[in-house]
Amino acid sequence: MGIDRARHVFMCLIFVAAMPLAALEMTLARTGGPAIRPAASWLTLLGDMDSALAHGDLASASAARHKAHLAALGSRSWEGFLAVGDAALRLGDASGDHRAMEAEARRAYLSALTRARAERSLDGVLGATESFVRLGDHQAVEQGIRMARDLAGPDADSQARVTTLAGR
Repeated sequence: MGIDRARHVFMCLIFVAAMPLAALEMTLARTGGPAIRPAASWLTLLGDMDSALAHGDLASASAARHKAHLAALGSRSWEGFLAVGDAALRLGDASGDHRAMEAEARRAYLSALTRARAERSLDGVLGATESFVRLGDHQAVEQGIRMARDLAGPDADSQARVTTLAGR
């Protein structure tokens, strides 16, 4: 039970820490922020990362993933963070540094979840929650499902999508 409690406290701290960052990101997005890049630039940079991985160039792949993360910060949507999280896991597989890259992916997925909720995007909340399912992070999954149920509202099709994910 001690480990479960510690994990619960840790997840609460992450969510609490993410809220001011999300507020800052939303403020920067509304005001134009410093040098916001085009929203698709994270996609190009992740392509660069995958190309570097294909050539076995881990240093370039890592640099491209980091740049893609920065571009996702400058974007106005959640999609970039989901893609950056997935890319971190690919980089972890290629480099053998699963633990560090899983932590990077978790942070990216949390950013995606936060932004999707702020945008009231059911697709985004479900996508981020599915990513937490793949990580085996049950507490984040439960949080995401609660958010998704709220966003789905009375719409039967939306509620069915949430129920399907909750059943996994």
